[in-house]
Amino acid sequence: MSKVSQKKAKKSWYKRLFAKTPVVPVLRFTGPIGMATPLNPGINLANCADVIERAFEEKKAKAVAVVINSPGGSPVQSMLIFKRLRALAEETDKKIYVFAEDVAASGGYFIALAGDEIYADPSSIIGSIGVIMAGFGFDQAIEKLGVDRRVYTAGEKKMTLDAFKPENPEDVARIKDLQRDIHETFQDVVKSRREEKLQSDDLFTGEFWTGKRAVELGLIDGLSDVRTKMREEFGPDVELKLIKPKKGLFGRTSPQGVMSSFFKGDVSLSDEMISSLEARALWSRFGL
Repeated sequence: MSKVSQKKAKKSWYKRLFAKTPVVPVLRFTGPIGMATPLNPGINLANCADVIERAFEEKKAKAVAVVINSPGGSPVQSMLIFKRLRALAEETDKKIYVFAEDVAASGGYFIALAGDEIYADPSSIIGSIGVIMAGFGFDQAIEKLGVDRRVYTAGEKKMTLDAFKPENPEDVARIKDLQRDIHETFQDVVKSRREEKLQSDDLFTGEFWTGKRAVELGLIDGLSDVRTKMREEFGPDVELKLIKPKKGLFGRTSPQGVMSSFFKGDVSLSDEMISSLEARALWSRFGL
């Protein structure tokens, strides 16, 4: 290395060590929410709590950026992550900027609501403020195959929505009531976080929109990406620090118990296949 190069390297090192470079921790939430199997943990608070805590503990942080690419999933896990983000933001007095990538829909948008400001790409998919449950009915199939299914329960409603029984209108009505409660909770959070910005009362039908249209509707605040927006807010020298999960066995960044379950033989191939199909179905709703 030449003397000139050595001087430049020394100057660069000195600048990184002593200069007051603004830092923004970045959290990434990617994939379906709460749909977990041993090898596919999904997004849930148990997996995310540590990285969320470390992001807000960053002493030099001017704010926290959250990048979301999720088609949704569990309403409970979405709420838990949302509440943890908001609690830490208030405790540390740090602003949250959220950035949607391909999709921030349903539970993905629920988490995005933790942001003080939400941004997306013009072609991102935003919204889907609703609740969905889906399944199959196999009662006619097993009848044709001559299969005799035997199930024993204590509690007359224990077999609600059993896939091998004909659909019961009373069961459907009860599920609709449950969905209505969950949907109202979702709407309440949207209104509490963005009521002054919403430009329409017809946003809670489960419909979804592009990022460009979502700005007009008040669901998000603008069109940008994390690097561009953070440079605008904190200057061109801002350091985006991705907060990664701690590495486990063999350097694998997986939650506690995943690899031990693997070696114990607890991983079911059928469970993994079903989980993959469910995740694929969630993504495919948004053309991905």
